[in-house]
Amino acid sequence: MEIYRGKRLIIEKAMFSLPNGHEREAVVVRPGDAVVILPMDGDFCYLIRQWRFVIDQYILEAPAGTMEPGEDPIETARRELIEEAGLAAGELVSRGFIYSTPGFTDERIYIFEARDLSPSHEHAPDEDEIIEPVRIPIPEVMRMVKGGDIIDAKTIAAIVRCLGI
Repeated sequence: MEIYRGKRLIIEKAMFSLPNGHEREAVVVRPGDAVVILPMDGDFCYLIRQWRFVIDQYILEAPAGTMEPGEDPIETARRELIEEAGLAAGELVSRGFIYSTPGFTDERIYIFEARDLSPSHEHAPDEDEIIEPVRIPIPEVMRMVKGGDIIDAKTIAAIVRCLGI
């Protein structure tokens, strides 16, 4: 049973069969799939400092965004990298996907490593995004993850998948 439908989000109540034969009712959030991109430039990578109104603070994140219906993940990655970081990638390497929060959502986030970067303004940022690109040495990024300065889960997953820490 559908509880809510928005532009990019559906919330449903549904019955599920468990492997042990029991059934369970649960609420499922279906936001659609997304991408996260770690732009790499030699010994540096780019993150964005972005205002997140839900948590009322700026955080460091990798560029990311929601896929449009029918859009291929790599095309979403190309678009979002330009929109959020002002960078175009000559090469995008897939690093698989993660489930963001499988306890209540089926959202998959596809991870990409971006290389051969060049400035681009082909796509403008969304009007509600307050973003500042930040170039950070890779050893510092790894320290920031371990030290708790980078707290965004999808960004940590992208760093681990792309840099192997």
